[in-house]
Amino acid sequence: MQTQPKIDFQGAEPSSDRREKIVRLIEKLEDRYGRATACRVVVKGPGAHHHTGGLYEINLHLVLPDKREVAIERTPNLDERFQDFDFALNDAFKRARRRLQDQVRRMRGKVKHHESPPTGVVKKMMAEEGYGFIEGPDGREIYFHRNSVEDPGFDALKPGARVRYREEEGQRGPQASRVTPLGRDAA
Repeated sequence: MQTQPKIDFQGAEPSSDRREKIVRLIEKLEDRYGRATACRVVVKGPGAHHHTGGLYEINLHLVLPDKREVAIERTPNLDERFQDFDFALNDAFKRARRRLQDQVRRMRGKVKHHESPPTGVVKKMMAEEGYGFIEGPDGREIYFHRNSVEDPGFDALKPGARVRYREEEGQRGPQASRVTPLGRDAA
């Protein structure tokens, strides 16, 4: 890095332990990508802002060659895991790592083409509890919650309906973060 990283604490205890963790994570990014010219990390503690309550917010700004930048400026709202400093810090750096990977690909002229989301079939519906399971193309069951279903909505889904979904790792295994009904089953 061409300049020393800047680390600011707002409403959070600026302990040497926390500062060392941040420096180590910056060094990991630099070892892996080595292209950042400047870095600024702002740690906003639970008392520093009203809209997120008791959550840590880690803002990260990296300056890259060719006037490119990577900025992580938002903590997911109302996720209680962000009450833990280490979780919030690791999440911010994980998101920065993904964005850096994308930037490095662009700088090298290699753009990652995203695959279209997989399709599956609604296997089970627990309508009263507000969730169900999709059978993916590989036969696995993927959990989904009613709030992840796009129009026409959860109540319109029936077992056997075809859906497209975005999968992510949930607390208890795979889950669909977005479920889109397909075809005539969607009406």
